Amino acid sequence: MTKLKKSASEALELIKSGDTILVGGFGLIGAPLTLIEALTQKDLNDLTIVSNNLGESGKGLGILLNQGKIKKAIGSYFTSNRDVGDMYQEDKLELELLPQGTLAESIRVGGAGLGGYYTMTGVGTDLAKGKEERVIDGVRYIFEKPIRGDVAIVRAHKADTLGNLVYYKTARNFNPLMATAAKKVIVEVDEIVEPGELDPEAIITPHLFVHAIIQAKQVLTKEGVVAK
Repeated sequence: MTKLKKSASEALELIKSGDTILVGGFGLIGAPLTLIEALTQKDLNDLTIVSNNLGESGKGLGILLNQGKIKKAIGSYFTSNRDVGDMYQEDKLELELLPQGTLAESIRVGGAGLGGYYTMTGVGTDLAKGKEERVIDGVRYIFEKPIRGDVAIVRAHKADTLGNLVYYKTARNFNPLMATAAKKVIVEVDEIVEPGELDPEAIITPHLFVHAIIQAKQVLTKEGVVAK
């Protein structure tokens, strides 16, 4: 069965209401904007979104938020979208705040199939409330659970038709980690090539992680998000 899909809507058939979705990107950079736009057109609700942030007001995941489709968000940098704070104060959104390194490591651990890890980050703060604490060699640590998702939607620069992925500079960000930590992975790319055309040394995400591929239809430029 081919991994290439004719549209983002077709690829997103892997997602259902109530799913936990890992969404790549740092702000709008490296975010799967085409897939997010298509997600806003789907009849879905009660979603848990794991992402560094929830886009910007009216942009990216911010659109999905304003539609009331997100039940809970797990991330690090929600202040890029003022709507997040407003909806949280109105009890319309659950938030789980994690330091950015903790977020990345929790996703990596989830992808590696591990049961969790101990970290000093957050010890003695509100972020440690309710978490197991342990002293190791005289140092206090808190236990962090792995993060895994039902589906990950990620952005890469190139893919071959098998699903091997190459990323572009800092747009790589959380995308490779998230591609390892979900049951299903949907990717949008700028360019699709034939097997053998990618430099093997440049491939970051092997094809075995990828379930669906689409051609990106939206890009982020200095002028904002535009159609290709």
